[in-house]
Amino acid sequence: MLALFGGGTDGNEQLTALTGAILIVLLAVLGVTILRIRQLISVHLFVGLLLLGPVALKIASAGYRFVRYYTRDPDYVRKGPPELVLRVIAPIVVLTTVVVFASGIVLLCEGTGSRATWLPIHKMSFIVWLVFTALHVLGHLPQMPAALRAARPGEGRARRTAGDTGRWIALAGAIVGGVVLAIAVIPHFGVWTAHGAFPPHRHHVG
Repeated sequence: MLALFGGGTDGNEQLTALTGAILIVLLAVLGVTILRIRQLISVHLFVGLLLLGPVALKIASAGYRFVRYYTRDPDYVRKGPPELVLRVIAPIVVLTTVVVFASGIVLLCEGTGSRATWLPIHKMSFIVWLVFTALHVLGHLPQMPAALRAARPGEGRARRTAGDTGRWIALAGAIVGGVVLAIAVIPHFGVWTAHGAFPPHRHHVG
């Protein structure tokens, strides 16, 4: 079991990088839907729900490193903490992530009647989240390619890390879990996809 889920600091770094790469792709898709939210609201809702799995895995993986470092695990102490600026913004990234997704879920569940209260929260938290997440990604980007190369499957690579199978299972489980959740909630999309769900654009005459 230890061999399946082990890997120490290298394994943790690889899992975080793999999950981060998946999130970058999915968030890019979500960003496209925001530009055409009226036409792509179904895709926006589906991808937003799908993201819950990988986002939870990313927070868990990064949080695990945080806990192991500050509980003075020797391997993680030798690895060292992320750069100071990344440690400072990490709580903001996590908090705004929770607010963005929680407010989005409330909007989905409560329907268009909750727009006046929750849509501004959803939008403002997204803007703050976008700024700090961009800094977070840029800060970790230089290390990501090496971690992704080390994590790729196959016997031919130079060195395998303990827990390879467990990490791929965790990643696949997070994605599949998000997809299953999104599919299960599709029947509730109707309140936002119905005609009139979005108010018409107002044209001002100068």
